Amino acid sequence: MEIQTSEIVGFIKDLVHIPSPSGNTEAAINYMKSFLEENNVSFTMNNKGAVIATIKGEDDSKHRLLTAHVDTLGAMVKEIKNDGRLKLDLIGGFYWNTIEGEYCTIHTNSGKMYTGTVMMHQTAAHVYKGMNELKRDEKNMVVRVDQEFHSKKDVEDAGISVGDFISFAPRFEESDSGFVKSRHLDDKASVAILMHIIKQIKQSSITIPYTTHFLISNNEEIGFGGNSNIPKETVEYLAVDMGAIGDGQATDEFTVSICAKDSGGPYHFALRKHLVALAEKHNIGYKVDIYPYYGSDATAAIRSGADIVHGLIGPGIDASHAFERTHVKSLKQTADLINVYLQSPLV
Repeated sequence: MEIQTSEIVGFIKDLVHIPSPSGNTEAAINYMKSFLEENNVSFTMNNKGAVIATIKGEDDSKHRLLTAHVDTLGAMVKEIKNDGRLKLDLIGGFYWNTIEGEYCTIHTNSGKMYTGTVMMHQTAAHVYKGMNELKRDEKNMVVRVDQEFHSKKDVEDAGISVGDFISFAPRFEESDSGFVKSRHLDDKASVAILMHIIKQIKQSSITIPYTTHFLISNNEEIGFGGNSNIPKETVEYLAVDMGAIGDGQATDEFTVSICAKDSGGPYHFALRKHLVALAEKHNIGYKVDIYPYYGSDATAAIRSGADIVHGLIGPGIDASHAFERTHVKSLKQTADLINVYLQSPLV
């Protein structure tokens, strides 16, 4: 299987431009359903709204499952202020300063959408002395809506209400040097990789040794995915999610990250060793890392009592949950490792 990073990047571009904060992922899931139908891949839906695609293998008695998630960070309208601005409540684990100045969209219950900007209420250097010293938090951060709103009533009359979802502009860019910059690379970069793998298997009529499921989950950022519907034959579960980069971390933007441990504890040692051995055998660049402030859908599956061998790999993502960036080399190394893993024996 020849990995085409241009197609992976194309899928990323499509996905990040589909708003899908946790709790409001229907459009992204519909995109995935259309993709699976176009590639003649059978799938089911669970009641939580996640997609489980299945490709039959030579052995149908023991199954594998790979997962990536389309839900992203976002926000909700918490309060409508008397001046027509909106207070926010955050969806997912991120910090207020990472969205300051970001363009956003308010999605109303009626389907109307309004644009705006997330900002400090006291953003006017000629008015608010010491504004740089104020705390970025739910008290001071607001959305300035791009409408002529002078009062709370103006906002309500336009159809905006408490509980409306707010999505952030992705600002997708691909550089000539191979970097991909965008919000929501967590975890739409991994979803794009799985899409490419699925398409390659189907179009090339590749036979895989074990029946394999691809769970596209939609609630990972809030701590749970589609794990109540793991097919009972599943014995191996591999989450494909970002590798986080920072001081003290081994992960970079040019290799695949193999996670040894996260906030939920160690990943299955035999599966981790198997993934490392595959990477070394096939000359795939990799880094083994530990993420103490991280939890994947694989961790959620173990916590929910799933009787599985679990692992976690993914492309290295710089500035996770903020101004994210990766490189096509990391996308390729991750796809290459998944490719050889799918052809390998169970641990």
